[in-house]
Amino acid sequence: MTFKLITIIVMAFFYIMMGLKHIFDPKYFLPMLPQILPCKKLIIYVSGLLEITLGICLLIEDVRPYAGIGLMILLVLIFPANIYVAISHEARRKLKVSKRFCVIRLFFQIPLIYLAYWHSL
Repeated sequence: MTFKLITIIVMAFFYIMMGLKHIFDPKYFLPMLPQILPCKKLIIYVSGLLEITLGICLLIEDVRPYAGIGLMILLVLIFPANIYVAISHEARRKLKVSKRFCVIRLFFQIPLIYLAYWHSL
């Protein structure tokens, strides 16, 4: 088994599990969305379904390039939510996470996007 295949399996598992968390525990993700956004639960459910779908597609060789591209797009689209949590004391308090954790998490977005790109090749 190659290193790339291992990363594909690990990332697929990660996306599927996080997608399931979006579906079965949407309240956890509510603090990540600014009050100004409408239809917050719908956004959470749709992003969860996308994570599940793209995670599964990552495991299917014929559609893996599209899954990688889809994940890159999704990661860019959810980045503002990560920024919001990093700058919002109230969101961090509700999520019970530190500012340091949130800022460090912002920097992990770049390797995740690169990994999705690598999986699309």
